[in-house]
Amino acid sequence: MTQPAPLLSATDLACRRGDRVLFAGLGLRLEAGAALHLTGANGIGKSSLIRILAGLARPYAGSVERQGTVGLLDERPALDPAAPLGAALDFWARIDGAEATEPVLQRLGLARLLDVPVRYLSTGQKKRAALARLIGQRAAIWFLDEPLNGLDTTACALVETLTAQHCAAGGIAIIASHQPLGIPGLAPLAMAEFTR
Repeated sequence: MTQPAPLLSATDLACRRGDRVLFAGLGLRLEAGAALHLTGANGIGKSSLIRILAGLARPYAGSVERQGTVGLLDERPALDPAAPLGAALDFWARIDGAEATEPVLQRLGLARLLDVPVRYLSTGQKKRAALARLIGQRAAIWFLDEPLNGLDTTACALVETLTAQHCAAGGIAIIASHQPLGIPGLAPLAMAEFTR
């Protein structure tokens, strides 16, 4: 059975934290193959918007429509620090119903680290491991919150390439990043336009 094409749309979204409205009146519509770059100063609401769009937080106002499975990569890799990397990835593979394949692990420079406990991995290695899990999920909609933090130049280019390939294959990517991104067709969304 063929899955319907992914879709992500938001209408009049607003986000409130305490007494402060971070943004309001935000709308968007992304279809298969789209990539969106969320930009703005620290604390403007990029991560909050990602969590709302992914269904992990409720908007203060407005609505979100999602069609397709969702995967999130953020600053928390959600890998058991005491487990060897291979076992930590296998845990998620059983839950996600997919797995990080040998070619993906090789490409991400992780194949030789599968017996190393996650707590001993560098920041960049943990970020690449989280990306391996995201790829293994086969999610149609990727939410990437600061995906380049802690990565060297080669790994940054690899994240851009993998994200571009995901979109070229019909996926959607929403990326919050302070860094410029080399992804074809990447549309910017400046969060400052929606602040009050």
